[in-house]
Amino acid sequence: MFTIIKREINSFFSSTIGYLVVAVFLVINGLFLWVFNGSFNILDSSFADLSPYFELAPWVLLFLIPAVCMRAFSDEMKMGTLELLLTKPVSLKQIVLGKYFGAVLLILIALAPTVLYVFTISELGNPPGNWDVGSTIGSYIGLLFLVLAYTSIGIFSSTLSQNQIVAFIIAVFLCFALYYGFDSFSSLSFNISQFGMKAHFDSVARGVLDTRDLIYFLSVTAFFIALTIFKLKKQ
Repeated sequence: MFTIIKREINSFFSSTIGYLVVAVFLVINGLFLWVFNGSFNILDSSFADLSPYFELAPWVLLFLIPAVCMRAFSDEMKMGTLELLLTKPVSLKQIVLGKYFGAVLLILIALAPTVLYVFTISELGNPPGNWDVGSTIGSYIGLLFLVLAYTSIGIFSSTLSQNQIVAFIIAVFLCFALYYGFDSFSSLSFNISQFGMKAHFDSVARGVLDTRDLIYFLSVTAFFIALTIFKLKKQ
């Protein structure tokens, strides 16, 4: 499995994909948080905290992660290299997990530089160093679990079509439906927001690590990884 992870990371950074993912994520967040006027601009707000970033990041990742994952298996199926990969001394489960964790590592590399935002808001606080530690750490943990879930959805979607664009669109739709879809329908006469990722992400972002929220994200992740393995076995 570690060979597959290494192969995926090398594949990302041997082309422009890996660098582009990191650059796009940082540029989009940087522009909305520090340059563009609006509700996400930290400098325009009256509080030195990163809540605008944690409101924006799930939406940026909703498009970015499917873009990273869309070629995971669709490209292998199109080029006919999946059968060749299966002749290697690795199981199908190891191949799926290798590609999955390879994509997760790339996204975490893109997230890592945003830790600098913490030092920025620490200096902007009055007095300096006055920022909500618990909420910030909780939000980063929530973002980590959101990445795990989004990536599993992206990997699964890449098995549904040999066309990378189709796989991307399916992944974006599924991520949007699971993140915001249930929350939207909760405004009706029945409340189903707890079935969506947004409610659980917001819960963790408050700085309270509820095992129900963590179990939810891990269950979604495991479910889509299992679906991926099942789909590939069926093929």
